[in-house]
Amino acid sequence: MHTSVGQTRLVLASASPRRRELLGQLGLAFEVSAADIDETPHPGEAAQAYVLRLAREKARTVAARTPGAWVLAADTTVVLGEELLGKPRDEAEVREMMGRLSGRTHEVQTGVALAGPTAEHALVVRTRVTFRALSAGEIAWYASTGESLDKAGGYAIQGKGGFLVAAIEGSPTNVIGLPLGETLELLARAGLPLPWSTP
Repeated sequence: MHTSVGQTRLVLASASPRRRELLGQLGLAFEVSAADIDETPHPGEAAQAYVLRLAREKARTVAARTPGAWVLAADTTVVLGEELLGKPRDEAEVREMMGRLSGRTHEVQTGVALAGPTAEHALVVRTRVTFRALSAGEIAWYASTGESLDKAGGYAIQGKGGFLVAAIEGSPTNVIGLPLGETLELLARAGLPLPWSTP
């Protein structure tokens, strides 16, 4: 999609089809330009600092090659206790993650950053998610679906993984990867025209 919001060019710095779909649901026109950065956490880095740093780095990386545009970026991680759960490498790691998340509450944190010609805005959104107590059969079946492999924490709440979840406290779209309400706040703070804005 190679269009603009009013006279303002908006770029989504993400290869994620889920983020692209969520942003598209708002009726905003935007371009897509993925940012390729090192996503390794720094030693001792807290989850909130980690997702905020990566979102900012993604936004700045793409902004540097799209002068004049506003660039929106996000990064999501799952936090269990103090541990960051990234994307599982294989089916065995999915099973291990699901076993640890089973019957427990974890937190999904997403850093969202908007970098533009005149300013940079960023925030972190946190959502608490509680899993059902899962049987070994449920875990094995879900791991076998292959849905988990490119998802932080190893599950997709908007897909087959919806059955894993007993309760959510906070933004559901944050768990998918882009908290829509807070993203709109950033766009409004930057003065970008929104679909319902008065011309």
